[in-house]
Amino acid sequence: MKKIIIMLFILLFFSVPGWASEQISPDPSAEPVLTDQQTAEPSTDQPFSAEASAADTEASAEPAAVEPDKPEHGFGHKLLFYIPNRILDVFDFVRLRVRVGPGLALGARLTKPISFLIGGYGSVYVGLPGPRMEPVVKLPFGIENYGGMSLSVLDTTNEGKFAPNYSPTEIGYSIQVLIIGADVDVDPIEVLDLVTGFVFIDLRGDDL
Repeated sequence: MKKIIIMLFILLFFSVPGWASEQISPDPSAEPVLTDQQTAEPSTDQPFSAEASAADTEASAEPAAVEPDKPEHGFGHKLLFYIPNRILDVFDFVRLRVRVGPGLALGARLTKPISFLIGGYGSVYVGLPGPRMEPVVKLPFGIENYGGMSLSVLDTTNEGKFAPNYSPTEIGYSIQVLIIGADVDVDPIEVLDLVTGFVFIDLRGDDL
């Protein structure tokens, strides 16, 4: 009886470690069990699409700013402003200003490539303002500030809001001595613009 009990203890001693190892070691052939959260999440591994990427880039890009074109006036508009435009064309080809203000300057122009100016002044003027070169109406008086040096196309003169804005084809001269000055010019292209304006051809693009 004592021998049977000893043999049972020995058998139990060697069988317990094996049983424990079977409980700890997972079966490699068993399939992994997915949780509810893992089964609910869709796969994010999607193939790259160049077309989709290009479409997203185009959609995200802001539209480029398009400069509006200058509106074309109809014949009725041209007929309505026919007489005012011809009157303005008459005044366009002559610049005749008298200035009052401090300064010392001398300039001459035989078109822009053959011109010079040296000095400067700040003044008020009265008289014919000269070529408009755009569809606006210039008043026969105002403020004129100008100065610097220029020789032909080498030009360092200021071209601000109150500059005289000579056209590239003006011919004439200007002078400023102490507090009095004058500007006398003529623009042959404006004469031609007046002539062609009678048949609705606007060379300078200054018709209203």
